[in-house]
Parts: sequence; C-alpha cells; structure tokens
Amino acid sequence: MLVRCPGGPLGTAGRTPGRCWEDGSVPDVTPPTSLPSSEDRGGAPSSEPVPSAGPVLPDLDDLLATARVVALPMRVRFRGITVREAVVMRGPEGWTEFSPFVEYDDAEAAAWLRAAVDFGWTRHEPAADSVPVNATVPAVAAADVPDLLLRYPGCTTAKVKVAGPGTSIDDDVARVAAVRRSMGEDAAVRVDANGLWSLDAATHALERLAPFRLQYAEQPVASVADLATLRTRVAGLGVPIAADESVRKAADPLAVARAGAADVLVVKAQPLGGVTAARAVIAGAGLPCVVSSALDTSVGLGMGAFLAAAAMAPGYAAGLGTGAMLTGDVTADPLLPVDGRIAVRRVEADTALLDRWAASPERTAWWEARLGRVHAVLAAE
Repeated sequence: MLVRCPGGPLGTAGRTPGRCWEDGSVPDVTPPTSLPSSEDRGGAPSSEPVPSAGPVLPDLDDLLATARVVALPMRVRFRGITVREAVVMRGPEGWTEFSPFVEYDDAEAAAWLRAAVDFGWTRHEPAADSVPVNATVPAVAAADVPDLLLRYPGCTTAKVKVAGPGTSIDDDVARVAAVRRSMGEDAAVRVDANGLWSLDAATHALERLAPFRLQYAEQPVASVADLATLRTRVAGLGVPIAADESVRKAADPLAVARAGAADVLVVKAQPLGGVTAARAVIAGAGLPCVVSSALDTSVGLGMGAFLAAAAMAPGYAAGLGTGAMLTGDVTADPLLPVDGRIAVRRVEADTALLDRWAASPERTAWWEARLGRVHAVLAAE
C-alpha cells in the first residue's frame, strides 16, 4: 500500500480505477524491485544501478512547499495547445516535473505524479553524457518545413505529425516530402498520427507515404486490434509500426507487444510512472523502444534523457528535442539539441524564469488543487 512519508514503497497493487484511452482503466506502472535483463528488447544492457524500490510518497505540504506552476508559450500549435502548463518542484535529488495534460483525470495523472516523485526523490546516475534526438515537425505547411528544421541543428531524424485536424493526406504527403528534401536521403523520417486514422485511411495513407522510406509509422490507428491488422496489411510496404498511446495509456503497457501489433514501442517517462517504472516496461517489451517526451519543460526532458541513456534501443533518436518548440522555459540552460543531441543531466530551475513564466493565480490554484487530489489517489493505494 502506498502511504505518505514515512511509509512503504511508492506504487503497489490496489490502484483506483480510472479512465483509460483504450480499455477504461489506468496503466499499472508500479516501480519494480528489480529489472529483468534488457538483452531481448532490442537494445544494449545498461550498467546503471537500479533503485531496489520506489521512493516513499512525500507529504503534500512538502510537494507544495517548492511547487511552481508555469505557463510556457509555444512557437506553433501542437497537440491542440499553444501554451504548455506544468508544475515543477524540488526534491532531495533535484528539480522534477508534474505535467499531465489538463484533460487527464486524476487516476491517469497519478502515474505522472509517481514519475515526479521517482525523479526528485531517487538518485538516477546518467548512463551516458548525451543522447541523440529527433526534430519534431508539427502539422505545418510544407513551405514552412525548412525554416522549422533549423531549430534542430545536427538532427538526422525527424518525426512528422500527420492526420491532424483540418489537414488532408495530400497535406501530409507534401509535409513529409518537404522533410525528406530538406534533410536528405540518409535521414530517418517517422510519421505520427496519434491514432487518428481509421484502419482503411491508415492503409491508404501508408501506401502514399511508403515511398519516403519511413523509419516507422507511430500509432497510425487507435486500438491494438487495428494496429495488428494494419501491420499485416502493410507488411509488404516496408513501413514498421510503432505504438505510443497503446503503451502509455493502456492498463497493460506490454499488451501491444504480446499481441504482435507493433515493431517498435514508444515510451514516455511521466505517463509510465517515471524512470524506474518505464525501464521495467522497456526491459520486458522484447521490442526496440524509443523514448519520447510529453511536451515537457527542460526539467521533464532531463527525466526522459536519463531514461533514454539507460534503456533505449541503439540506432534510434529519442523524441526529446521538443524544448525547441517552446519560446520560454524554466531554466537559463535549457535542454536543446546541439549537434543532434541533448545532454543527460538534471536541470536547475531559475527563479527569475519561474517568476517570468508563472501561471495566472487562477491556473496556479487549479494546478495546486489537482496536485492535492492526485496525491490523495497515490496515498490511498
């Protein structure tokens, strides 16, 4: 049972049911007491020590004592938003982040708070100095692609958003073509549909996009069953299928792997409950895993970088260059791509920038109340 300090380990059985993207429940992302070998998951084993248990849940007052709510403006609309709100707070090991998207209910947001506690209250040693990252191309006009890619110096992989509201497959093809022209034939190009295509639409779209030699298509359809069917349909196109939402928003993050519905898994530290829990998912996947961001501040990107360095499959770029999508951040030394990589380090929040990007009193109160409710969900486990 999860208890407030002092108490037992963070995250055990007895999770309160809540809404899930696919099956009506929340992910079981309990941090393990040990991790299985990574040799069968498509990546090299890590030498990083793994905590023997998750941290205890701090008192709510301890979290609120250092919590700062920020509202960071974005360069372009992404995931339907132009401002990214987040809570950053300081634990014994450094700054950490709690930033579930505003539409998530408290049960789903609990994994994100578990991640914040894991990173702020657990010592994680960096397994590398830096990790490669991809450029992220939102659903912009093809003509805007070259200038956008300038924000990602040295990146040789791009993830291109497709299937966006108000766009067509012709728009998507033009955008991917512009990325391929700008980055060259040797670049790795991925597309991400966020599960928005139907099975037939995804089949047609991948037939149109296959000539661009995609590294993979991320979550082209919503359900695991449709992913499995689509993977069979497009087997002759040479387009691997990656699962994202089917991992981070499912009651069983590894169900998609066992169903043979994906070639690659995309994992994100916060939605899966933190570095420790996400490493367990990666180790048990039996598939190559790519670490990506949840549109975090640089504090959260640091969490993802620790995960990527410790456990991501070699030969892939992590989706952790998204700091380039923000026009403001919580640190004077943000995690931005340099020579196609970001550093693996903890990020120190800057008081002046926390003040500059502070959310309104109304939004701050909303987030503090949310933090209290989600803390209660974890404390009741």
